[in-house]
Amino acid sequence: MCLPCLNFFSYMCNNDSVAWCFRLFERGLVYVGTDYLSFPLWDKYIEYEYMHQEWSRLAVIYTRILENPNQQLDRYFNSFKELAGSRPLSELRTAEEAAAYASGVVSEADGQVNEGEVHPDASEQTPKPVSAGSTEAEDLEEYVAVREELYKRAKEFDSKILGFETAIRRPYFHVRPLNVSELENWHNYLDFIEREGDFNKVVKLYERCLIACANYTEYWIRYVLCMEASGSVDLADNALARATQVFVKRQPEIHLFATRFKEQNGDIPGARAAYQLVHSEIAPGLLEAIIKHANMERRLGKLEDAFSLYEQAIAIEKGKEHSQTLPMLYAQYSRFSYLVSGNAEKAREILTGALDQVQLSKPFLEALIHFETILPPPRQIDYLESLVDKFIAPNSDGSAADKEDLSSVFLEFLSLFGDVQSIKKAEDRHAKLFLPHRSMSELRKRHAEEFLSSDKTKLAKSYSGAPSPGQSLMGAYPNAQNQWPAGYGAQPQTWPPTSQAQAQAQPWTPGYSQQAAYGAYSSYGSNYATSQVPTSVPQSAGYGAYPTTYPVQTFPQQSYAQSTAATTLTPAQQPAAAVPQTYYGNYY
Repeated sequence: MCLPCLNFFSYMCNNDSVAWCFRLFERGLVYVGTDYLSFPLWDKYIEYEYMHQEWSRLAVIYTRILENPNQQLDRYFNSFKELAGSRPLSELRTAEEAAAYASGVVSEADGQVNEGEVHPDASEQTPKPVSAGSTEAEDLEEYVAVREELYKRAKEFDSKILGFETAIRRPYFHVRPLNVSELENWHNYLDFIEREGDFNKVVKLYERCLIACANYTEYWIRYVLCMEASGSVDLADNALARATQVFVKRQPEIHLFATRFKEQNGDIPGARAAYQLVHSEIAPGLLEAIIKHANMERRLGKLEDAFSLYEQAIAIEKGKEHSQTLPMLYAQYSRFSYLVSGNAEKAREILTGALDQVQLSKPFLEALIHFETILPPPRQIDYLESLVDKFIAPNSDGSAADKEDLSSVFLEFLSLFGDVQSIKKAEDRHAKLFLPHRSMSELRKRHAEEFLSSDKTKLAKSYSGAPSPGQSLMGAYPNAQNQWPAGYGAQPQTWPPTSQAQAQAQPWTPGYSQQAAYGAYSSYGSNYATSQVPTSVPQSAGYGAYPTTYPVQTFPQQSYAQSTAATTLTPAQQPAAAVPQTYYGNYY
């Protein structure tokens, strides 16, 4: 409950009649009375009735509160028990309850309240006569016990939703986006309430959710689908209208959803109007909207209208400079034309005409290759060969990664539909254009890694999984002492044990550096402690059947440090046996 609303209620209730204020409170409770955080409004209502000493109404308010989980449920139950202990039972009963008591029939549930009126619960409607010897204390105990049972059931449900409610950090609307954990919590909370099967609780929670998540299309779509599945078409239409006209009206996803929803419900004019709104105002030139609109017209038997949509969109995109949509529009139009009419020649003519209007690009050529796989023979392999060769030429536009990816896609195509000579020609061209560059790139990365990593790190990589000779030597002589006192510079030098050489970073000793580098290269790819993960190049979703043939490997970067203390090994990189501390830490 927002603070301005509370201030409004307080102002209006302090300046108007009792009956009018009663209706005002009831109107507010219709919307938020069952919310988990509705206690501020209930507090105001209790304060108002207490001020007017309406004890029966106050008891009814407490009964209504105890029926639903609430953040302050314990406080309300304790307040109710204080009220019941401080006032006579005759003042707490409503007129209906007093009349039933006087006639000798008391409902076992003692009446449950909805919208300010007391009515017995269906499971507790068995009336029982008042025993002749019952006292007011016994009647009061029974009166409180019924409310306590409501409190226990609400408390049990509260324990189920407490985790969800606690995770809601921002129940109000704000333009700043919510974090991922809060969004997931709302989805999980909605899943739980939907499984419970209480329709009123489902609607209330969706309305609460859409206060904080008003800018998220996914929740509006979920709300509409839930209401549609529940048979509440009016609520679904109301939620969709609010989403498309107010809250997320600038997002094309909700309008595309609205077109499908309206088409499924028989509102074809409404679906067409929603598409036109997307084409003209929301997202002009949106490829997804054009494709879905054309598919809808095809389903309705308006094939010429579907073709016209593509042609109008292509004409509009031609007038734009460097249109990114135009190549894919041609590809989709040719594919749609062939799949719907079966005219392969017309489909090829569309693509041939497109080459005069668009610049060659990886997505467009991928679409051509994929489209050629579904066309009947003979396939135009030589024609595709010329286009691919033109795109991957060294002096053509486009990134090296795109060229290599397209060459790999074409190799996969040829392996299915080409002959031996065409495959050999494509493989030779691929190896000539891309393998040398990739080898040099990997070599440069490898040199950079060797330069940046210390000798200790390199040896740890090379000999991970097996103890080094230096470690074995130190294990044989655990009590070895430092032979060199403080006057180390004046003593004749001898080579230190192998473990000491491993522990020291001596990148400036030529012979040692060369041996270490050679050892690292000899074990490259098999003894690395850190696994080498190939970097996959993202591909279009429609052409996932063509994986990259030659994945590029990346290697973890390491920092260079002069002292061994600064060299830190991850658990995966540490050798199997611990290396003892060096004897020469004071001199290096």
